[in-house]
Amino acid sequence: MSENLRLVADLALILTSAGVVTVIFKLLKQPLVLGYLVAGFLVGPHLHIFPTVADTTDVEVWSEIGIIFMMFGVGLEFSFKKLMSVGSKAFITAFIGIIGMIGVGALLGLIMGWGAMESIFLGGMLSMSSTAIIVKAFDDMKLKDQPFASLTTVVLIIQDIVAVVMMVLISTVAASKNSAPGKEMLMSIVKLVFFLILWFVVGIYLIPTLLRKFKKYINDENLLIISIGLCFAMVIIANSVGFSSALGAFVIGSILAETAESQRIEHLTESIKNLFSAIFFVSVGMMIDPQILAQYWKLILSLVIITLVVKAFVCSASAVVAGANLEDSIKSGFTLSQIGEFAFIIASVAVAQHVMPSYIYPVIIASSVITTFTTPYWIKLATPVYNGLEKRMSPKTKSTLDEYALFGSSNEGKKNWSSIIKSTISNVLVFSVLSFATLALLFEILIPFVKKLPYIEMIPKWGFNTLAAIGSLLAISPFLFGIVRNSPKVHELYRNLVKENRANMLAVIVWTLVRFVIVFYFVFSILVKFFKFTKWVIVLIALAVIFLIVLSRRNLNRFASMERKFKTNLNGES
Repeated sequence: MSENLRLVADLALILTSAGVVTVIFKLLKQPLVLGYLVAGFLVGPHLHIFPTVADTTDVEVWSEIGIIFMMFGVGLEFSFKKLMSVGSKAFITAFIGIIGMIGVGALLGLIMGWGAMESIFLGGMLSMSSTAIIVKAFDDMKLKDQPFASLTTVVLIIQDIVAVVMMVLISTVAASKNSAPGKEMLMSIVKLVFFLILWFVVGIYLIPTLLRKFKKYINDENLLIISIGLCFAMVIIANSVGFSSALGAFVIGSILAETAESQRIEHLTESIKNLFSAIFFVSVGMMIDPQILAQYWKLILSLVIITLVVKAFVCSASAVVAGANLEDSIKSGFTLSQIGEFAFIIASVAVAQHVMPSYIYPVIIASSVITTFTTPYWIKLATPVYNGLEKRMSPKTKSTLDEYALFGSSNEGKKNWSSIIKSTISNVLVFSVLSFATLALLFEILIPFVKKLPYIEMIPKWGFNTLAAIGSLLAISPFLFGIVRNSPKVHELYRNLVKENRANMLAVIVWTLVRFVIVFYFVFSILVKFFKFTKWVIVLIALAVIFLIVLSRRNLNRFASMERKFKTNLNGES
C-alpha cells in the first residue's frame, strides 16, 4: 500500500471505529468523549483483537490539529464581556478551588517521590473539570437555569484559561534546564500576560473593523477560509514567540468571539472542530495500555477518590468563601468533581516535553473515564448531602453562611471601589502594554532602519535624537493619556467615596500617583535613550512633557476616537 493510501486507511479505521462505538454509547446515554476513548483503545497498538492503526506518528499530527481546533472552539465560546459581568464570586471560587487542588495534587506527588514541578502539574490536572461533560449533564438533567449552574459554568471557563497557562508553563519548564527555573517561569508569565493583552487589543481593534469593511464581499465560504487561516496564522505566531499552538488557537478564537460574525463562524467551523476533536480523543484512547493500568491501579484509585471526595469538598468550600449560599456551593462543588478533557491535553504536552513520567497519561485518562461516569450521579448526590448538613446545622450557622459575602455586597463603598478597579486597572494594563510594544517597535526596528537611510548622516546627532524622541513621545502619547485619564463615571465614584469617608482621599491620591509614575517611567525611558543630560534635568523635562500630554486636547481627541472604535468592535456593533 502506498504512503498516501496508508494514511487514508488509518483515518478510515479511526473514523469508522469512532462512529460505531459512539452510536453504541449514544444508545447507552453515555458521553461521546468516552466512546472516542474506547474506540481508540480498540484500534490502538496495545490491543490486537481488531485491526490496528499502522502508523501512530501520523495520528499524532492529526491529534495536534485536533487540539488546535478544540482550543479554537473554546475561544469562540469564550466571552470577555460575559466573564467580566459575573462579578467576583466565580473568580474567587475558581481561584481557591484551583489552588486547593494544586496543593492536594502536589502533596500526593511529593508522597510518591516526584519532583516539585511534576507534583504541581499533577495538581493542575486534578483541578481541571470537564466543560463538555458538565454542560451536557446540565442539558440532560434540565439544570441550566439553576443559580449554581451559572456559577459552575464561569468557573469552568476560568479553569480552561488556567489550563492554557499551564501548557505554556510546561513548555517553559521543559526548555529551562538551568539552575533558576523559578525565574524562567516568572518571566514566562510576564511574557504571556504581555502578549495576550497585545494580541487581544490589536486583534479587537483590527479584525472586526476589517470584517465590517468587507462584509458585502464575504460569504460563508470566504468566512470559513478566513477564520481557519487566521487560526493557523496565530498558531504560527504563538509558536514563533515561544508559546504553544493551543494558546494561539485560543487567542484568535476569543478575538473572533467578540466580532459580529462570531456565531456564524462558530457554526461554519463546528463540523471541522468535531472531526478533528474526534481524532484527538481517539488518539488519546490509543495511549491506554492495560499493563500500565494494572501496574498503577492504586494510583488510579487514589486519584478517583481524591477527585470525587476531596475535590467536592475543596470546590464547595471555595464557593462558600466566595460568598455563594451553602446549597449552591455544595451543588457546584459536587458538579466540578471530575477530571476533564483538558487534563488529557496537559498530560500529553507534559509527557511529550518529558516533564512528567509517561505512565501518567493513561493513568489520568483512566481516572477521568471513571469520574466522568460518576458525574450525573454526583450532581444528584449533592442535594441529599446538602439536606443532611442543613438538618445537623443550627439555624444561626446556616443563616450566617447564606448571608455571608466576601466583599460585603451591602457596602456601597466597596461596590464603588470594585467599579473603579474594574474601570481603571484594565486601562492601565492595556495602555502600558501598547506603550511597551510601540517603543520596542520604534527602538528595535524603525529608528535603526531610518538611521541607515541615505543622507541621514547629514543631520546632526543631536538633531536626529531630538526628532526621534519627539516622534516616540507623539507615538505613545495617546496611550499615556489613556493610563492617567479618568472617565466621568470614575470621577463620580471618587467623589462618592470621599463624601462617604474622608480617609478614602488618601487611597484615591495614591492610585492616581501610581498611574502618573507609570507614565513618567515611559517618558523618562525615551529621554534617557536619546539624551545625556544629568538625571535631574531629564526628570524636570519628563514632568513637563507629562504636563503637556495631559493637557493636550489633540491627545484627548485621538484617544477618544481609538476608544470608541475599540468599544464598538468589542461590543460587536455593526
